[in-house]
Amino acid sequence: MAEEIKNEEIEDTEPVKAEEDDQADAPEENEAEKLAGQLKEQNDKYLRLMAEYANYQTRTQKEKAARYADAVIDTVEALLPIGDNLERALKTEVTSEDAVKFKQGIEMVMKQFNDCLEKLAVTPIKAEGEQFDPNLHNAVMHIDDDSIDDNTIVEEFMKGYIYKNERVVRHSMVKVAN
Repeated sequence: MAEEIKNEEIEDTEPVKAEEDDQADAPEENEAEKLAGQLKEQNDKYLRLMAEYANYQTRTQKEKAARYADAVIDTVEALLPIGDNLERALKTEVTSEDAVKFKQGIEMVMKQFNDCLEKLAVTPIKAEGEQFDPNLHNAVMHIDDDSIDDNTIVEEFMKGYIYKNERVVRHSMVKVAN
């Protein structure tokens, strides 16, 4: 009889275990859904952080390039009067042999100056014979001449320069025909 009781107890407890398993599965499913939601949320945060970091890298690269461009422009702008004086020196007429040698030396310095500007991506702005562009040129004189098209630059007083064909370092000072 003891064996029968044990079998009955075993039979009675098995259905209870099955019910407990069903109740245990429900919280596990809820917990799995909760974990899946947390995983999705964390994945979304990760993707947003990666996108923010990529934007940060792009923005800092642009800022670095802009700071470099500003430094180049400021430096070249400070050196341009030296180039202007060298050009004026080259326009003088010389007759003596010593003066000719001196002028050749100035020509070499001027070539070196222009090479440095070229390496920095600074180029002269075309002016004489071109159409006046207020973004590139500064009109300091006007003349009336019917033989020349309107808004044509007839003379350049001071050479202008542009950095990477994007930013004006110095506007050209010009005379424009009306």
